[in-house]
Amino acid sequence: MYAIIETGGKQVKVVEGQEIYVEKVSADTNDSVTFDKVLFVGGDDVKVGAPFVDGATVTAKVEKQGRQKKVVVYKYKRRKNYHRTQGHRQPYTKLVIDKINL
Repeated sequence: MYAIIETGGKQVKVVEGQEIYVEKVSADTNDSVTFDKVLFVGGDDVKVGAPFVDGATVTAKVEKQGRQKKVVVYKYKRRKNYHRTQGHRQPYTKLVIDKINL
């Protein structure tokens, strides 16, 4: 059985036992997180939400919080003596999917 959930403005296909990286979720390490925005549940019994499946939830355990590799943003305008460098590291949360509940 698999499900498609919405988190951090993105849609993610999840399966029980899977490790996923999503936008930062405000929870501590080893906490349990419940996602109630389930768009689709597939497998033997298919359920499609409009927009969400009623009563369906996905529980996951927070394995770690982190930040991705640095992205360098470089702005430059030719012949104007203008150049700026800026770095950005996007925070993420690593989750392990425990259960898909219908």
